[in-house]
Amino acid sequence: MPRIRDIAKVCKSKNAGPFELTVDVVFDDPDLYRRVKATGVLGPDLIARLYGVSPNQVLFTPYDAASAFKATFPRLLPSGEVGDTDVYGCQQHAPLLDVDLPV
Repeated sequence: MPRIRDIAKVCKSKNAGPFELTVDVVFDDPDLYRRVKATGVLGPDLIARLYGVSPNQVLFTPYDAASAFKATFPRLLPSGEVGDTDVYGCQQHAPLLDVDLPV
């Protein structure tokens, strides 16, 4: 089974303000995007499990026009808080990279 790292054109994260993170997964092939979307693997439940938040805290948006998925959810620590290891949130996409997609 391919992993997100193998088939997504882009998988990245960034801060959405000091208290939230946004993760984007973008595909360059609309057909592949539609197949991934149809599996239901990428969704709020997966994001919640990977990032230790509740599914109802995840704003998950499939964006068909861009063949992309976007998820925004609370950071476990505010950006810059003592103990924060990624002040810009740019390395938080890593847990998604090894997710298997049954396409």
